[in-house]
Amino acid sequence: MKVKIVLSCLLILLLSLPVYALTGREIMEKSDALPQPNTAKSKILMLIEKGGQIQEKEFILQMKKFDNDEDKAIIEFTRPTQIKLLTHSHKGRDDDQWLSLSSGKVKRIVSSGRDKPFVNSHFYYEDLTSIDIDDYAYKLLGEENAVGADCYKVEGVKQIGEKVYDKLILYVRKPDFFVVRVDFYKGGEFHKFLENYDIKEIDGILTPYKMKMELADGKGKTELILKGLKYNSDIDSAKFNKEAL
Repeated sequence: MKVKIVLSCLLILLLSLPVYALTGREIMEKSDALPQPNTAKSKILMLIEKGGQIQEKEFILQMKKFDNDEDKAIIEFTRPTQIKLLTHSHKGRDDDQWLSLSSGKVKRIVSSGRDKPFVNSHFYYEDLTSIDIDDYAYKLLGEENAVGADCYKVEGVKQIGEKVYDKLILYVRKPDFFVVRVDFYKGGEFHKFLENYDIKEIDGILTPYKMKMELADGKGKTELILKGLKYNSDIDSAKFNKEAL
């Protein structure tokens, strides 16, 4: 009788265990494999909060996928200035960025300058480049609630390339593997965090309608609010040439 009871308890225990436990890398691969548009055009309101004051800016963001798994994106401010930022994302090497000032002068953003605030916001130039999944080594830390969702908590430690952040903590929503929060560590210390809100599925693509980048000490934040969006429309490739700036 005792043997049967022990075997029955053991069987129940085995059946209750997950058949397959995902690793941190596998979780990030699933997130990286989520559907993405070939092109995107959006209108975005930027709210920068510093010292109790809020500054409003507005820009148009356009993105297009190209061959060799590379993307190009251009940000064009419509108010209060006419600044443009062009980013060419590359697989296996650092991205290229150029800034066009209101005066028409174009300057290249070097890797050592990507820890500078973009248009006085809490987003750095680094935050506007792509993240190559192979640039980090991943470890599953456990599970935690973030932005109201049950998430996998994954640590990403920098491995390749020049990066502003030496470590990321990513909160990946369990049902669909969408990243709802990222904690950024700089110089070994918790520096700031990004959260995604009001996530909707548009043309099969999970899309946050609000993003917030906030300093870890709570002394400033920048919100991005999506005011208009169109996926997979025709965008002239010439628009993403440096010469077009």
